[in-house]
Amino acid sequence: MPESASDIQLKEIRRRLRNAAGAALLAVVVGTAGYLVLGEGKHGVIDALYMTVISLTTVGYGEIIPLDNHPWGRVFTMVLLVSGLGILAYFATTLTAFVIEGHFGQVLWRKRMHKQIAATKEHIIVCGDRIVAAHVIDELRRVQRAVVSIVPTGCTLHPLLTEGELLQVEGDPADEDVLKEAGIMRAAGLVSALESDRENVLVTLTARQTNPIMRIVAMLAEAKNDAKLRRAGADAVVNASIIGGLRIASEMIRPSVVTFLDSMLRDRDKNLRIEEITVGPGSAAIGKRVGDLQINQTPGLLLLALVAPGGRERHFKPTDNLVVEQGSVLLVMGSPGAVSTLRQRHGGHDYGEFKATVESPVGKRS
Repeated sequence: MPESASDIQLKEIRRRLRNAAGAALLAVVVGTAGYLVLGEGKHGVIDALYMTVISLTTVGYGEIIPLDNHPWGRVFTMVLLVSGLGILAYFATTLTAFVIEGHFGQVLWRKRMHKQIAATKEHIIVCGDRIVAAHVIDELRRVQRAVVSIVPTGCTLHPLLTEGELLQVEGDPADEDVLKEAGIMRAAGLVSALESDRENVLVTLTARQTNPIMRIVAMLAEAKNDAKLRRAGADAVVNASIIGGLRIASEMIRPSVVTFLDSMLRDRDKNLRIEEITVGPGSAAIGKRVGDLQINQTPGLLLLALVAPGGRERHFKPTDNLVVEQGSVLLVMGSPGAVSTLRQRHGGHDYGEFKATVESPVGKRS
């Protein structure tokens, strides 16, 4: 398994500390050996070590090995002081930077985050550092979906609106090893929201080859590149300019609807969303009537529609007698907590397992 960025960083910091500590130890050994020679056998190792320590630390308590007895005594001490002080200063600054400047805490934080990512599954990977990626992450976190962010090396993710620690990997989102570090083999989906269409095509292509059954949504900058992103493996392509234009038109002709939807999305107390729940294998809803599910009787939930397997039929406000099949999709409005409970109750297996069971990812794009 390839090393993570945190493992590489930890190795580098350990190397620097080892070099600094080794140089400091060498200065002490050379000083001790030198004073043993200057002592002409009249003083032991402890005395020589004492002379070395008080010299290097410039304490100057008093010489217990007379330097006047040897012509090179004072010369040796001067050389030891000049070289040894430089070595000790380097060791002290390296250790200080490691602890005070946050390198130590950062490495431990990255190691802990790496373990958390390794234990995460059915999450959404969001690639990018621009404000679009930050808004995607905010929305996913508000609806209680697990998220792992991939930020290009040297970049900083735009400040989030939601609170709490974000699982994050730094590196090239188009690098297969970086995607694996983010848990792509266990992820339910990936969002590529990078600066250019070229970058999004590369990320989409790599992600699709690494995990053929996950859902991929890519951001589009220029309409002419829509087909390229879909050929690379994107399940959906979103043009921010088109979405913005539609929003402006909606503000003009249906302001009340827009205001309602905005308040629904932004209200932190109600926090309502329109969600979809796929009835997967093993779900208790298979073979039951819509009325038996009692979704509309559940506080905080409203069943809007039912989509038959494969999208062959769409039933708006389905009747109670309609039978639910495996692969049906329930479109509901409700709070994230209520929707999460409903998904656990009637969703069956996760999206990735269901998708892998009922369709061939190769055949889907053939």
